[in-house]
Amino acid sequence: MIKFVGIINHRTLIAMVITLVSLLFSYQYKLIYNIDLTLISIAIVFPLVFTIRGSFQRRENALEHLSLFRGALKAIYYCFMGNKKMDQANKDIISGILTDISDSLIAHLYSNDFETEQFDRITNRVFEFTEEQKEFISERLRIRIYRFMEHVHESIDNLIAIDIHRTPISLKAYCEAYIYIFPLVYTPTIINKVGLDTPATVTYFIVLLSQFMLISLYNIQDQLEYPFDKEGLDDIKTEKFKLDR
Repeated sequence: MIKFVGIINHRTLIAMVITLVSLLFSYQYKLIYNIDLTLISIAIVFPLVFTIRGSFQRRENALEHLSLFRGALKAIYYCFMGNKKMDQANKDIISGILTDISDSLIAHLYSNDFETEQFDRITNRVFEFTEEQKEFISERLRIRIYRFMEHVHESIDNLIAIDIHRTPISLKAYCEAYIYIFPLVYTPTIINKVGLDTPATVTYFIVLLSQFMLISLYNIQDQLEYPFDKEGLDDIKTEKFKLDR
């Protein structure tokens, strides 16, 4: 049941109210006409499908970058833990730094915070620690660590880009506006097709169902738009990508 209720929100209520008002007004004043709904359907369905596909692709890209992020961090962890020249105290320090990077990224994505300066300082601690402990870390091992850090930074930047740069706002606003306008145009046409002598419940069912489907698709897209906040049914389980999961 939660799966169905999850796509219902305030936009669903607004869309249903507009549809009911449109139905009542059309029957009250016998407002009917016959127009081709093909262009109107294309004007709504095509951009809606485009935005859903774009949001789903963003989610898949986020999963890929999260996997690369954790894999690179784990590789760096193994590089330090396998270094026999370094004592356990320093290994514990770098382990804490790597865990802090992992936890900070997940928290950063969840909080929807666009400021990255503090997070950049956390990731730079790996370089600072490596330079401080260079007498215990061979040049070959340092190069390997920096190579893995390149993957970490690349994954972080991609995830932050997915977080900040989303589906074009104008396109989403266009879809939402047309969904609200749709019943005003659709209702008189449906009444004309089924006839005024047909029970009004049939028309109510057709129009309300059509509007509910459109606004539900929009709500699904909106939830997919930001897959880190744990509010949508298909959001990413980011805690599974922590270093110490």
